[in-house]
Amino acid sequence: MIRRILIFAAILLVLDVYVFSSFRNFFTNQQLKQGFKWFYLISMLLSYACFALIVVKFDNRPTQASLWMNLWFGYTFAFVVLKIGLVLTALFDDIVRIIEFVGRFVWRIFLNPESEVKFSSRRKFIGQVGLGLASIPFLSMLYGITKGKYNYKIKEVALTFKNLPKAFDGLKIVHISDIHSGSFDDFNEVKHGVELIQAQNPDLILFTGDLVNNEAQEIVPYKDLFASLQAPLGKISSLGNHDYGTHKRWNSAQEKEQNLLELFEHQKDMGFQLLNNQNIKLEKEGETLAIVGVENWGKPPFPQKGNLDQALQGTHPENFKILLSHDPTHWDEKVIPHAQHIDLTLSGHTHGMQFGVEIPGIKWSPSKYIYKRWAGLYQNNKQYLYVNRGFGFLGFPGRVGIWPEITVLTLEKEA
Repeated sequence: MIRRILIFAAILLVLDVYVFSSFRNFFTNQQLKQGFKWFYLISMLLSYACFALIVVKFDNRPTQASLWMNLWFGYTFAFVVLKIGLVLTALFDDIVRIIEFVGRFVWRIFLNPESEVKFSSRRKFIGQVGLGLASIPFLSMLYGITKGKYNYKIKEVALTFKNLPKAFDGLKIVHISDIHSGSFDDFNEVKHGVELIQAQNPDLILFTGDLVNNEAQEIVPYKDLFASLQAPLGKISSLGNHDYGTHKRWNSAQEKEQNLLELFEHQKDMGFQLLNNQNIKLEKEGETLAIVGVENWGKPPFPQKGNLDQALQGTHPENFKILLSHDPTHWDEKVIPHAQHIDLTLSGHTHGMQFGVEIPGIKWSPSKYIYKRWAGLYQNNKQYLYVNRGFGFLGFPGRVGIWPEITVLTLEKEA
């Protein structure tokens, strides 16, 4: 990992030299040129200092994020994106210059040797447009690391099922996923999100994993917040890939196992019933509904600990079933082809890559090129999958366009 970071930093250094030697062509105003020069130099130094800190602290990362560290890392990430945009602009400018040079050569040598015709240069215009376009994601990311990461959105979904037990008609479920408590840097903002969950007055709260980034103690400052959540039919959860601590180098296998056991205890303390390849039956007015939970199952390198056969033991084909499965790839690979019919699967994991565009008529994120099912509702015949965009954030300490989500699912019986 550290070697990759160093290689990445070396590549960025080459790009910096290229951009820095090209940007002077984009400005004629000396004040703007000097302003850009100092902005770029300071941002470059901040980014390299951030990379150095990551290398030094990689195996000794704090379990709790700080606001300033998140802002520093987020700014570095945004600056890298800006840099890529400037590199593309400079590259396009160089291509135009080469075409102009060849054009002049051909014109003077082959077409009109006596002429001194000069081709019109649009390099200033190209540079300014490129800088403007590159600034859009940069400024969006600055918003994302300051406000967007806590811009909680309520997504309401109503689903109708023919086989839903009549007693559960109108069941209101709040589905949350990917809390990633180790990334939080503002207790009051998290509290606001938890209050929004409770304000939906859910009958049932379901959580589909990734309570922490790596270490169980990350959730400790927020335990009382999530313990305060109440729902008449309870709070039920499953594990995500990060809950196993697989993204950290532990001193021993025993230490890693102890961390997982501590996470189990924290889930219990918060009032969540954790289903590890298990199921629980909710009863109401003599009718039952099965909540099934599998451990994480994803394509490598993610753990494949989920065992759907084991999780379904004791259920019957006629039972209405809701499956908690962190990784949505499980739905296509294991759930749909399974002999037992799963009516509704709830997942998370993708975060919608925390970056994208969701406006009427447009739903796009780079996540779609990695995950077939990356956000929202999907249907296969009479089976449904809902992929939550995540309550928290990871890696890039912000969100742009793909906001943190609280899903409210209302289940209705088909008349």
